[in-house]
Amino acid sequence: MKGTVLHGPGDIRFEDVPEPKIEADTDVVIRIAATCVCGSDLWPYRGLQSAKGPSRMGHEYCGFVEDVGSAVTSIKRGQFVVGSFATSDNTCPTCGIGYQSSCRQREFVSRAQSPYLRVSNADGTLVATRERPDASMIPGLLATSDVFGTGWYAADAAKVKPGATAVVVGDGAVGLLAVLSARQMGAERIIVMSRTPARQALARQFGATDIVVERGAEGIARILEMTGGLGADSVLECVGTGESMHQAMAVTRKGGHMSFVGVPHGVEIDGQALFNAHIHLEGGPAPVRRYLPDLIDLVLEQTVDPSPVFDLVLPLDRVAEGYKAMDERRAIKTLLMP
Repeated sequence: MKGTVLHGPGDIRFEDVPEPKIEADTDVVIRIAATCVCGSDLWPYRGLQSAKGPSRMGHEYCGFVEDVGSAVTSIKRGQFVVGSFATSDNTCPTCGIGYQSSCRQREFVSRAQSPYLRVSNADGTLVATRERPDASMIPGLLATSDVFGTGWYAADAAKVKPGATAVVVGDGAVGLLAVLSARQMGAERIIVMSRTPARQALARQFGATDIVVERGAEGIARILEMTGGLGADSVLECVGTGESMHQAMAVTRKGGHMSFVGVPHGVEIDGQALFNAHIHLEGGPAPVRRYLPDLIDLVLEQTVDPSPVFDLVLPLDRVAEGYKAMDERRAIKTLLMP
């Protein structure tokens, strides 16, 4: 079969790769119904994250179970499943408190931009829908596998409560779905830091009440002005740069909660500034598996629709175009259909 391989900065190819097969009795092989390009994929694509030789790409996926290892008990052939970007046994002590993305048996999925995918620890990683979903539901279900799950974690970790004021730093797909998540959790005011009109419009569609275009010191000052000098109850950092982390910390009110879910690059935090911030912090790789059953139900019941973040749809063999469009900010997120 053919799959997506990154050969170097800006060099994405759809080329011959080995077809996956059962390697351990806890594995399954799924036929991909949809996959996509993640904002975090752009770090190695831009050469900002090192890769040792050609690298298979893709960690967001949903699809149909084709083959099942002998020890798998909860997943059956023919089922439609969604899985996290991090595999988990869902039984270890870390999984037991809801942090499956740090499971002791964790493996990061990295070959999903292909027609077929092997998933290890299938019982603890995959969630099957009750029945095969309508094709129109697949983009929304795909979003739960990472980008919606990560946005939900951003809101949950920042302790968004009914009536709260929340600030979302970042207008990428995760930031936009963090807006949707904060709205679902009852935030009364949601301020989004964004400079792009199309993304601002989608943020408002998802529930944003205010847009701040300023950045740096000006952006911080603007949000403090909007919040009576206090800062926000909940701040959701969804980028991963030093600037975004600094902005997020600076606009979180004393005693407030800040989450950070953007993969960090070049982030350094001054210890004295952190000490004086007097805020609650939680972040890291989103424990998507914790939320998957509930998010899948929200999508299937049409309570929410995260699929508008996919503003470019391409066949899988045109994956290189999808990377280029996102790199140039001509697309928020590229949906890939085999």
